[in-house]
Amino acid sequence: METKEERIARRHQKRDEQMKASPGYVTFSIMFTLAYPFIAVFTFAMSTLLATFSGISRAMAWVVSGGKSK
Repeated sequence: METKEERIARRHQKRDEQMKASPGYVTFSIMFTLAYPFIAVFTFAMSTLLATFSGISRAMAWVVSGGKSK
């Protein structure tokens, strides 16, 4: 006789196997793998752009405050 925890674990494992065999999961996995380099480059570019504009903004605040801004 299996315990409740074992039964739940078996059910979850079966559900995961069924999900991973579905066409949608396979398609998403392939598309995500192919798109990941573009996602990484976009994230890096946006972070760099944000840091640049943040630096410009801090510099302008420093100049306007007469050099007293932190």
